[in-house]
Amino acid sequence: MKRYELAVIPGDGIGKEVVPSAVKVLQTAATLHGGIQLETTEFPWGCDYYIKHGKMMSDDGLERLKNFDAIFLGAVGDPNKVPDHISLWGLLIHIRREFEQTINIRPAKLFKGLTSPLVDPGAFNFLVVRENSEGEYSESGGRIHKETDEIAIQNAIFTRKATERVMDYAFKQAVLRKGHVTSATKSNGIVHSMPFWDEVFNDVSKRYTGVRTSSVHIDALAAFFVTKPSDFDVIVASNLFGDILTDIGGAIMGSIGIAPAGNININGKYPSMFEPVHGSAPDIYGKGIANPIGQIWTASLMLDHLGEIALAREVLRAMEEVTDAGIKTRDIGGNATTDEVTNKICLQLQNNIG
Repeated sequence: MKRYELAVIPGDGIGKEVVPSAVKVLQTAATLHGGIQLETTEFPWGCDYYIKHGKMMSDDGLERLKNFDAIFLGAVGDPNKVPDHISLWGLLIHIRREFEQTINIRPAKLFKGLTSPLVDPGAFNFLVVRENSEGEYSESGGRIHKETDEIAIQNAIFTRKATERVMDYAFKQAVLRKGHVTSATKSNGIVHSMPFWDEVFNDVSKRYTGVRTSSVHIDALAAFFVTKPSDFDVIVASNLFGDILTDIGGAIMGSIGIAPAGNININGKYPSMFEPVHGSAPDIYGKGIANPIGQIWTASLMLDHLGEIALAREVLRAMEEVTDAGIKTRDIGGNATTDEVTNKICLQLQNNIG
């Protein structure tokens, strides 16, 4: 029997509700599978922890996390308690950077039972592979002078190593999917980093002669996500461009609340971390109406990363069968509670696997 040790961080707001739901689904799936065992260890880090201790996680937090097989994160942030730049950089980004989680993956698909806001979305199913460590979100720059003479400088850093790494990962994913990689660029307007991005994309593509490629400017690509999303398979993008595109991906699915994400460490030194795209939504925390689909799909993504591909597909299948049956929370057109959706998914897994 395979045994996986998972670090669980519910975090803030509805993370405290949907993470237990997803863990319940994970444990149900593992029990029905019979060949794996999931051991979970929960950590109480987040904004409430910050209020008590003046920090988002314990000083030895990274040391405690580094030997787990994966990190399962809920949501981070509660601006009424802690400024967003403190909560985000003190936990989520801190783990991403220190654990060299250099690639972010976010799938989007036409989900059964959900109504896309697009009139004719087609059966889209794509994966955005986002560079997660540098680019436009690099910590290079600063502010000088004051008032009318004040200047803010933000430098976008692109290294060949990181750019090749994310593109290589995207091509490998395309080999497993439909064999098409689209590069998000803006080389007609950003005259240094984006032509460099294009050159590296061309170099990497030569290693994968069986994969079709295209390069599309980000403004047009954002429009194509709305007008013809089914044309895409794998999209590789810089930190900022990937961030924007994946929110569009969530929107055309019908709700950003169902979108999953993975922060991937590819050198094997540290665990990868999995989190839903949605925020902590503190305004609805405690009402029992939070949508658990994003966190449960994130659990499926984590299983896939751990090599439990068949079980990951069973979890995704059960989720879609439940939403297709009309059992949905109110944010996606239903009236079910968090627990009702979770329990139905567990029951569906039992029907499918058991």
